[in-house]
Amino acid sequence: MTITAELEAQILRLYHVEKWRCGTIATQLHVHHTTVQRVLAQAGLPRHGAPLRTSMIDPYLPFIRQTLEKFPTLTASRLYAMVRERGYKGAPHHFRHLVSLHRPRPPAEAFLRLRTLPGEQGQVDWAHFGHLEIGRARRPLMAFVMVLSYSRDLYLRFFLDARMESFLRGHVGAFNAWCGLPRVLLYDNLKSAVLERQGDAIRFHPTLLAFAGHYRFEPRPVAVARGNEKGRVERAIRHVREAFFVARKFADLADLNAQAEHWCRTQAADRPCPEDRTITVRQALAQEQPLLLPLPGNPYPVEEQLAVKVGKTPYVRFDLNDYTIPHTHVRRTLSVRADPDQVRVFDGADMIASHRRSYDRAAQIENPLHLKTLEQFKRQARQHRGVNSLTKAVPACQLLLTRAAERGANLGALTTALLRLLDRYGAADLQTAVEDALRAGSAHTNTVRAALERQRAARGAPPPVAMKLPEHVRRKDTPVQPHRPDTYDQLGAEEHDNTEPEQQ
Repeated sequence: MTITAELEAQILRLYHVEKWRCGTIATQLHVHHTTVQRVLAQAGLPRHGAPLRTSMIDPYLPFIRQTLEKFPTLTASRLYAMVRERGYKGAPHHFRHLVSLHRPRPPAEAFLRLRTLPGEQGQVDWAHFGHLEIGRARRPLMAFVMVLSYSRDLYLRFFLDARMESFLRGHVGAFNAWCGLPRVLLYDNLKSAVLERQGDAIRFHPTLLAFAGHYRFEPRPVAVARGNEKGRVERAIRHVREAFFVARKFADLADLNAQAEHWCRTQAADRPCPEDRTITVRQALAQEQPLLLPLPGNPYPVEEQLAVKVGKTPYVRFDLNDYTIPHTHVRRTLSVRADPDQVRVFDGADMIASHRRSYDRAAQIENPLHLKTLEQFKRQARQHRGVNSLTKAVPACQLLLTRAAERGANLGALTTALLRLLDRYGAADLQTAVEDALRAGSAHTNTVRAALERQRAARGAPPPVAMKLPEHVRRKDTPVQPHRPDTYDQLGAEEHDNTEPEQQ
C-alpha cells in the first residue's frame, strides 16, 4: 500500500513520541498493521514497549532457510510436512504465511526503454473482452489491437473469434486506416502467428508469412518474458479497457466497431504522445505517415474457405449453422467462402448460393427459391416443410403430432388443418390452444379449434376470415370453350327424326 509522506510522518511520531503500539496506530489511522511495520522498518527506529513474542517457527528457521536455498521452488505444503516430522506444532495456513516471508526471490530485472524510428515498427496482439450472446450461441468477443511504436496511434477492431482470417482482416483494416504500414511488426506467442517455438527458434504460420510477403513487412517475434519489447501494445490494450470498453453500451458487433473506430480517431488520437508530450498522437501520426510503406495495388484475400460435404438434404454446414443450396448439388463436396457479412457456396468456380452470414447456433438460413424448386420435384418434401414450418411457428404442435401419430391419425390432414388455423388465428393463439388441447388429453383439430373459439369469444373479437378462397369460388373464372351453333341444330334435327307420329 502506498501512503503519503504526511501519513508516514504521523506514524513515526505516534510510535516514537507517543509510544503507541503498531496495532493501535493501524486502528486509529485506518491502515493495515503491516503498513505500519513497513514504515517503522524503513525508518530504522528501535521498537518501544513490550518485546516481540517468540514464534513457534523460530527454532526451525535455519532448517527452512537452508532447504529453500537448496530447493527454491519447494512447496510450502511439502516443507510443512518436513518440519512437522521434526516437531513443529503450528497450523499449516500460518506456516505458509511465514514461509512466504523467508522464501528467496530472484532480484527484480530492469529494462531499457526502447525507442524506434518513425514508420519502423508496429506491435500486434489479441485481447479477450468476455462473450456475446447471439441467439443460442455464446461467442467470444476478441479485440484486435495494432499500435504504431513511434506515434502510438492505435487501430482497434472487435471480432467474434481469433481465427487466422480475422487476424489478417485486422491487419488489412489497420493498413487501410493508416494508408500504409510499418516495416516491422512484432508478435507474441500468438497461435495466429507462431506455430512452434523452441527457445529462440520460431516457426511462423505459413499463411502469415505469405501475407507478410504480399505487404512487404517483416514479422518479428518478441523474446519470452521481455516486458519492454511489446509494452506499447499491452499498454494500448489496457488503455482500451479503461478508457473505451468499461461501461460501454452497444447494440451489436457492428455498433461496437463503429464506436471503436470513432474513439480511435477522436479521443485516442488527441491524447499526448508518450514519445513527445508537447504534441498529440494525431500530430505524431502526421509526421510518421509519410514514412510508412505504401500499400500494394491488390489487397490480400482474407475470406474463410472451407470444403464441405453435402448430405441428402440441400444444406451446407458452416460455423454452427446450415445454409440452403440448390437440390441438384446434394451428395457433393462444395466450397464455402465467407467474410464477416456473407456466406457464398461454390461448385468449382461457379457460385451456386449466397446468404447473409448468421452468428447464431443451429439456425437454418434458407433461400425460399431453393426449397420451392425442391418441392416441385418432391411431393413428400412439401409435407415435411409443412410440418417444419408448423413446429417452428408453434412448438407445441410437435407434441400434438406425436400424440396423434401414436393413435394412428392421418398426420397429413392434421398438419393441413393446423396450418389453416395458423393462417387464421396466428401463432400465439394457436400455441395457447394446442397447449389447452394437450392438457385435455385430446390430439384432434376439433379440440384445438374449440379452444381458439373460446379465446376469441373471451376477447370479443370478430370471427377470423379465411384468406384462401374455396375451390368453387376460385374456379368461377375458368374460361369455357363455347360450341358452334350448328351443332345444336343437328341435335334438334336428330330428336325430330326419332319422334313417332301420333296415332289417330
